[in-house]
Amino acid sequence: MKLLTYDSGSGPRCGVLSDNLVVDVSALLGVERTLYDVRALLELPDSPIERVRDALASDIAAPAVPLPMVRLRAPVLQPPTVRDFFSYEGHASGQGARELHEAWYRLPIFYFSNTLRIFGHEDVAPFPSATNRLDFELELGCVIGREGSDIAAADALGYIAGFCIFNDFSARDLQFDEMAVGLGPAKGKDSATVLGPWLVTTDELAPYLRDDRLQVKCTARVNDDVWLDGGDGGAAHHSWGDFVERASRDSRIVPGDVLGSGTVSGGSVPEAIARGVASARYLQPGDVVELEVEGIGTLRNTLGPKAIDDPAYRYKPKA
Repeated sequence: MKLLTYDSGSGPRCGVLSDNLVVDVSALLGVERTLYDVRALLELPDSPIERVRDALASDIAAPAVPLPMVRLRAPVLQPPTVRDFFSYEGHASGQGARELHEAWYRLPIFYFSNTLRIFGHEDVAPFPSATNRLDFELELGCVIGREGSDIAAADALGYIAGFCIFNDFSARDLQFDEMAVGLGPAKGKDSATVLGPWLVTTDELAPYLRDDRLQVKCTARVNDDVWLDGGDGGAAHHSWGDFVERASRDSRIVPGDVLGSGTVSGGSVPEAIARGVASARYLQPGDVVELEVEGIGTLRNTLGPKAIDDPAYRYKPKA
């Protein structure tokens, strides 16, 4: 199934896609309160995804709206946490330009991102005021469907509700300053994370899952120019089971938590430049970024205007 958060004019609601119709999940399940996003659905007791599947199969009457008539929002409007991993060797090593620390191969490394700056499909993504090096990052994302702690990698898929596309907009100049002093990324990743266009449940993506990795083709376009064609979503060094195990070790995951895979090798601006893509350069206001993942769909955003310029706050490489 494709679970989504949509707005048809009366605020966000959780829906499920059925034959190009968006069916209201609150009405479908007969719950008394409005489920405002997919997280609210996942927080219900008694296997909520199975309940939605059974209700659809039973032809229960529920309000439905054609997909083109709704605004898609991020599947989870405000995740409890966003943990973004770093699992593709090509991206992590700069396509082999630098040697990775042995810990990268041993541990699934992640950072926590800003849960208050989540955007969805077709949203205008804000352009940070203090950057001249704005990058996109084509990632896969998963949403946690069950609470747990200290979960073994072998059991991890049972905790994943489904998968989406994850675009980690990154101000590289700010990030370079932060990481030069051994901390971060933080402000360089603070402006926008985009999730969508919907959440494809884990069972629907089973044909693409091998060795706990999504073997999917990934494509990136900027202003209709292809900057990545044939990115390999299955080439991650660490698996989704490894991510869930690492995130939950000595900690806790809950429904609505988001895990990012890290950038699929080739799925960023510097990598497109290095491959010789003629139109590749750091992003500018008004650019349209489209990320397409096999089995999931397409996530599209236009970058908004740059409100102010703050040269004193910008990364300054050594002369």
